[in-house]
Amino acid sequence: MNTSQETVGRNSTTITRFILLGFSDIPSLQHLFFSVFLVTYIVTLAGNLLIIVLTLADPALHTPMYFFLRNLSFLEMCYTSVNVPKMLRNLLSGDKNISFIGCAVQTYFTFFLGGSECFLLASMAYDRYVAICKPLHYPLVMNRKVSTGLAAGSWLTGLLVYFGLTSMVFTLPFCRSHEINHFFCDIPPLLKLACGDTSHNEMAVFMVALLFVSFPFMLILMSYVCIISTILRMPSGVGRKRSFSTCSSHLMVVTLFFGSACIMYMKPNSSYSPETDKFLSLSYTIITPMLNPIIYSLRNKEVKGAFWRMVGRRRFC
Repeated sequence: MNTSQETVGRNSTTITRFILLGFSDIPSLQHLFFSVFLVTYIVTLAGNLLIIVLTLADPALHTPMYFFLRNLSFLEMCYTSVNVPKMLRNLLSGDKNISFIGCAVQTYFTFFLGGSECFLLASMAYDRYVAICKPLHYPLVMNRKVSTGLAAGSWLTGLLVYFGLTSMVFTLPFCRSHEINHFFCDIPPLLKLACGDTSHNEMAVFMVALLFVSFPFMLILMSYVCIISTILRMPSGVGRKRSFSTCSSHLMVVTLFFGSACIMYMKPNSSYSPETDKFLSLSYTIITPMLNPIIYSLRNKEVKGAFWRMVGRRRFC
């Protein structure tokens, strides 16, 4: 027994780095993956930055809805920047090493920003609920103080919780391997490298996912039940169409983000598959941040109008 504990302790102190295997099992596609992910990353940064600039520059977009959208765009830029640059470097150089501390930092910010996005999407759903179900009270309810408080709460909610979760994972003894079968330091593949029984850690991950994924999702679901019920009772077809159009973009983003997150972190541990998880992770770490500005701009007349007004002003300058 003592010998076993000494072995675990000795092995856990020797790990100073991990190796992110990423997509190394298909070496012939490394350069193709690099090109695709680089273009996706550039489009993500440019698109979300454009949303931020438009919603700041155009006075018509100085409303709570676009205040939350601006926060979401900034969050997406941060979120995708936590993992994608490292993944691009690994694909291009072949050096797949990441330090122990670097891995812990990457894990923390991935989950902290992901949890913040869950609550920010819930805040956006509440904003739409008040706007459609209680339009006369909207200016009073969604004032600057409330909007700022909801956004700040979304950012800060998981600050300490995810620090605790990350600390819990990285204080485990890692003695099986230092190769992470993923393109970033995700918790499920890290737990596979730990020694001994990790069932308590897996339960903690599940409970955090339950709180930070299921709870905001239920708030969003309840908001949209009320919203859809109110819209269906509207006598005007034009009013129904306009109300649906303001919510459809948000619903698409919610479906993309929460769908992949629920499948990823709330499925039984017995169904863990490294290859499936890698491609599921692509959907919420790379694809969703890229699609957000496209969805919100193409399906939103006010954003498109602000863009063409900005282009017109620059043309005549």
